[in-house]
Formats: sequence, structure tokens, C-alpha cells
Amino acid sequence: MILINLKFTVKPELADQWMDAVAKYIADVRSEPGNMFFEWYKPVEGGDNEFFLLEGFTDEGAQAHVASPHFQEGIDAMRPLLQSTPQIISEQIGAEGFGPMGEIQID
Repeated sequence: MILINLKFTVKPELADQWMDAVAKYIADVRSEPGNMFFEWYKPVEGGDNEFFLLEGFTDEGAQAHVASPHFQEGIDAMRPLLQSTPQIISEQIGAEGFGPMGEIQID
């Protein structure tokens, strides 16, 4: 599985437009066969103009994702709203998705 974490800093005056700007991209990515999850988050602490994206793809799905036409369309929709270059962590990991947390077990 490819696990990707992204941090986006949006221009403060455009932050309230961000989710609308990426809505079509979200729907398109979530419909990809190799997409396991694609979730946006706002930090509990931090600026109102920060957004985090957690993505999971099958190994084959990650390559298809970046090659898809909607990937470039999504990038083009994001670019004018961004204050700075997004920061990324992208790693191939051995997991096949989420699993139960060992330290907290709820029966």
C-alpha cells in the first residue's frame, strides 16, 4: 500500500473556498479502483487555512492515480488557492489498510 500524507496551506482569504474547489477531485479520486481512502482533515490546532489529506492506494492504484486526467485537473484547481508549496510524506508500507489499535481494545 502507498500511504500519502499531505499538508496544504491555503491563502487565508480563500480558505473557505478550498473544499468546494476540490470537491470534484475528491469524488473522482474516491471512484478510482486502486483508491483505499482519501480523507481531508483540519488540524485541531493551527491556522484556519491549513488542510491535511490522508491517502491510501494499492501499489498499482497510485501510479494510475497520478496518470489520470483528473489528477492534473485537481492540481490546476488547487494551485491558485495555495499560499505555499504543499508538503508531502509518501511511503510504500506493508499494511493493507487500517487495523485495530493494540493499546485500546473495545469489546
